[in-house]
Amino acid sequence: MNNIPTEPKYSISSAANLLGISVHTMRMYEKEGLIIPFKKESNQRLYSDNDLERIRCIRQTINKDKINIEGIRRVLSLIPCWAIVKCSAEDKESCEAYNGHLKPCWMINHENNYCAGRDCRECEVYQSFGNCESIKNKLKELLD
Repeated sequence: MNNIPTEPKYSISSAANLLGISVHTMRMYEKEGLIIPFKKESNQRLYSDNDLERIRCIRQTINKDKINIEGIRRVLSLIPCWAIVKCSAEDKESCEAYNGHLKPCWMINHENNYCAGRDCRECEVYQSFGNCESIKNKLKELLD
């Protein structure tokens, strides 16, 4: 995991302002499954410094690398979450993240497997991929 604080502290408007983007764009990234904001009981979204770094990476990927949102989502869907959380063979059988390639694991409604009932925002898989270098570094770590 990275060393950027994960404590949610910025409102959606403050986060958007710090990033130089619109609130609408922040909501779109959430809807598209690229970010999971913390939600208070009142349903107010809050963002951490780690979330802001994740969004900076998304923006860089879109603007500099010219990869669209669907492309980013597909790359994230290839993260071997089952290897990171060490799913059993039985869990893999019933897991859409293991058997599919369209959505990252945190966009899937997990039932009857290791991730059922878990908070994806707090999961090592989601937390490990908050910046642009982390995907490749995590894959290297898994393969070594």
